[in-house]
Amino acid sequence: MKLIQSYRYDAPGYDPTFISDGWQAAFLNYAPAEALESIVKLDIHHETDEVFVLLRGHAVLIAATIDGKISYDLVDMVPGVIYNIPRETWHKIAMSQGSSVCIVEKSNTHISDFDFYDLSPSQRKELQEAVNNLKCLI
Repeated sequence: MKLIQSYRYDAPGYDPTFISDGWQAAFLNYAPAEALESIVKLDIHHETDEVFVLLRGHAVLIAATIDGKISYDLVDMVPGVIYNIPRETWHKIAMSQGSSVCIVEKSNTHISDFDFYDLSPSQRKELQEAVNNLKCLI
């Protein structure tokens, strides 16, 4: 009798690989859209926190407050550390090629619980400079 289930996702991009009663675990693997220079918007979830765990590679977790001006809180992720983005927090992740992140959140978050904030060209430049000032490999 097999009691342990295992899941893997090796393609680029986001995949809600395991959905259960009320929660899901997803993979986010590097795709060109996850590169720092490709970030054009932030997202927010109103009904769930979102947990990120860097599995391999290099990524910067971005959180932001927006009240006329954007203020960023950035973390150069360490593999094996759990990072939580509380609900109602604007966020994004910048990844380098070959990176993979596990995301845990309420089920169906990827279907209905999100809004986007489009970054202006100057806000995009400000974000890129902030991430580059971390002196990380992104």
